[in-house]
Amino acid sequence: MSATEETASASGPSAHPRAASEEAAAAVAARGVRVAVVRLPPSVHGDGDHGFVPILIGIARDKGISVYADEGRNLWPAVHRLDAAHLYRLVLEKGPAGARYHAVAEGGVPFRDIAGVIGRRLNVPVVSKSAEEGAKHFGWFGHFAAMDIEASSERTRRQLGWQPKQAGLLLDLDRPRYFEL
Repeated sequence: MSATEETASASGPSAHPRAASEEAAAAVAARGVRVAVVRLPPSVHGDGDHGFVPILIGIARDKGISVYADEGRNLWPAVHRLDAAHLYRLVLEKGPAGARYHAVAEGGVPFRDIAGVIGRRLNVPVVSKSAEEGAKHFGWFGHFAAMDIEASSERTRRQLGWQPKQAGLLLDLDRPRYFEL
C-alpha cells in the first residue's frame, strides 16, 4: 500500500522521528500559527547529497561489493533536491495551513537497481544477501537499507501544481560526481 499525504504518522516510542515534528506542527497550528508539513522521502538526491546514497556508496567501496537484501525489491521513494526546494516554495506561496505534502518525485525505486548502479560505477560485484546477512553487511545503516516504502505525491501535485522536472534517482546516481573521492 502506498503512503499518501493522508497517511497519519504512527505515534509512540517506536514511531518515525517525523511523528514528533508533525505533532509539534499540529500544536503550534492549534495556537493559530500558519504551518504545513512537507514529508521528504529517504533519498533526497542531487549535487551536495550527503545522505543515504553516498553512505551506500561508501559501504560498497569499503567492502568491495554492492549489496541488496533478498531479491532487492524493497522500495525507496526519492526526490531531487531542486524539486524538493521548488515544492517548499509552492507550499509557502499556495499551501493552506495545516496541510501535509509529500515531496516524492518517484514513488519507489527498487533497492536492487540502486545497488546495481553503485556496483557498476565502482566496478564491484552486485550481490544478494539474506535479510540477516544484509543487516550485518550494512551495520548501523541496515535498518535504512531494508526500508520498503512506496509513497505517492498525487494530492500534493494536484493541489499545488507541483511537477518534478529534475533527473530521477538512478539517472542522477549514474553520474561520476557521486563516485568522486
